[in-house]
Amino acid sequence: MYLATTGAAEATRKVSRGRVAGPVLALGSVSLVTDISSEMVTAVLPLYFVLHLGLSPLQFGFLDGLYNGATALVRLVGGHAADRGDRHKLVAGTGYALSALSRLGLLLAGGGTLGIGAALAADRIGKGVRTAPRDAIISLSSPPDALGRAFGVHRAMDTTGALLGPLAAFALLWATADAYDAVFVVSFCVGLLGVLMLVAFVPGREALPTRGYTPTPAPTVPESAPAVPESGPTIPESAPAVPESGPTIPESAPAVPESGPTIPESGPARPKILDPFRDPAFRRILGAAALLGAATIGDAFVYLLLQRQLDFAVRWFPLLPLGAAAVYLSLAVPAGRLGDRVGRRVPFLCGHAALLGAYLLLLTTGAGALLLVGVLLLVGVFYAATDGVLMALAGPVLPAAGRASGMALLQTGQALARLLAAAGFGAAWTLWGVRPALITAVLALAAALACSAVLLRRLERRV
Repeated sequence: MYLATTGAAEATRKVSRGRVAGPVLALGSVSLVTDISSEMVTAVLPLYFVLHLGLSPLQFGFLDGLYNGATALVRLVGGHAADRGDRHKLVAGTGYALSALSRLGLLLAGGGTLGIGAALAADRIGKGVRTAPRDAIISLSSPPDALGRAFGVHRAMDTTGALLGPLAAFALLWATADAYDAVFVVSFCVGLLGVLMLVAFVPGREALPTRGYTPTPAPTVPESAPAVPESGPTIPESAPAVPESGPTIPESAPAVPESGPTIPESGPARPKILDPFRDPAFRRILGAAALLGAATIGDAFVYLLLQRQLDFAVRWFPLLPLGAAAVYLSLAVPAGRLGDRVGRRVPFLCGHAALLGAYLLLLTTGAGALLLVGVLLLVGVFYAATDGVLMALAGPVLPAAGRASGMALLQTGQALARLLAAAGFGAAWTLWGVRPALITAVLALAAALACSAVLLRRLERRV
């Protein structure tokens, strides 16, 4: 991104060094509360499906991929609806409200598989609808050279909720003797609080920039500057006089309509949902995200493999994500700031290299503290260096009027790729065994990492 004037550039630097924008902090608070609500009910799903219901790895892989990838088309709808009429807050609020109401669905399902499935689908649809408009608000409210920090702050607050949610559920189950209804009721109330916070504190379209972040204009010329004479420049007396009535216009000259040139009533056309594909930079970012997503087996499989190799009591299983979330929380902001300074593709690729290291540990380390701490640490580094950084990487190459749609396309491509990865790994585990499946995952991720490095090599250093 280039700035037209030195004054504007200086103004941008001053803003970038200041505080994180208010809408970013407001959305971070909403995400924190909402994630507490969400993670209270999702932390135990892998354990419930595999150990309680007895699903095979293939079946669980399909459900896990569907759980995370079924929102793909909904993301596109949410992003496109937000861009039409600049309704980012309205569309995001609808998604948050739907996720909150899904907790009541879990309460009313009464253990029925169909009801539980419908409630989980409503939660994922709500998440899919809100994600792109939310990220578009963050991008539009922040200076381009501080997007990494802005997304890092938001993701850190979001992860705080993900960290507190399982702890709250664990404490409630401990206090109520495994009364899951109590968890669902409290989760609904917390989710409703998040919706009210969004309505009260997140700015609507009147306060949100519609053309992206606009730096403070350069200082105006001070009043003490030499004034230009009102009469204009002095004309020598010998110059030919200009008639008082102005230059003569021939009678035959075409008259100019008093109303001026006609402007179409419809105004500038809104960008179409597939317009970002015209930009080669966006295509490279999407290609890299999809390649790496297709080689990512998913957190649930990582935690199941840890439980399998360490053979600890299943009651501790819901606490596994907390270790990775704690690392994510501590590194999200530094990773974003690093991306702002050295180029966002660097932490993005390094984060996937950390995930490759986690797979290698699962493949080569039998048991012990090294396996547990190492895997959780590397998974946390992966999320800190990739989640918000990917949105910051794509933001500057997307037009402001189509920012939400472009981010929805990117998130959809990544989600569909991860759906294939989860189903593929589950099938490999079922058909070949866990070790051959892990070897395949390591090779696939290494190849995707090499291809993505080539795809992102030509991006601008500060994109």
